Amino acid sequence: MQKRQIILKNKKIDYKLCESDRARCLRITIYPSGELAATLPRNMSLKNLEKFLQQKSDWILRKMNLAKKRKPLFALPRASRKDYLAKKNEARKLVSAKVEYFSRIYGVHPAKISIRNQKSRWGSCSRKGNLNFNYRLVYLPEKYQDYIVVHELCHLKEFNHSKKFWDWVALAIPDYKKIRSEIRNL
Repeated sequence: MQKRQIILKNKKIDYKLCESDRARCLRITIYPSGELAATLPRNMSLKNLEKFLQQKSDWILRKMNLAKKRKPLFALPRASRKDYLAKKNEARKLVSAKVEYFSRIYGVHPAKISIRNQKSRWGSCSRKGNLNFNYRLVYLPEKYQDYIVVHELCHLKEFNHSKKFWDWVALAIPDYKKIRSEIRNL
């Protein structure tokens, strides 16, 4: 990952550039902190990226300003290997207890539970019925922890985001829409 700069609408903007062998298209991300990141497929030129950023300049500047105005609900520590190793067991205990509790409500049981150091996901569910959770759940208020665990458990019932899936989530988390929108801004 390298730091770069571009001028958008007469304003110098810093951004992080990540070149990827796996990416198939250009991708830009505005983090809740207001930081801009761009992913460039290895077979594309930097010129293409800069042209793309210029075309999306109105959107980028609007989203960056919006992110800077937004007050975070609480501060999360940055993910690091040291923090991950220190908190992994605590996260496993917390998640296991919540999975056990909510599994009784839903009548589902995961094949395996893993705790990971993920940058952009709170949880995921595999087709094999394995649930993965971000160790940083330990830093979240309980309503967010519950939502994330319930969300992933409901994928064991419905492996999609259909209306039926959200009906399952609402069974245990009636205000899931509000929580979902808050958690996206963390």
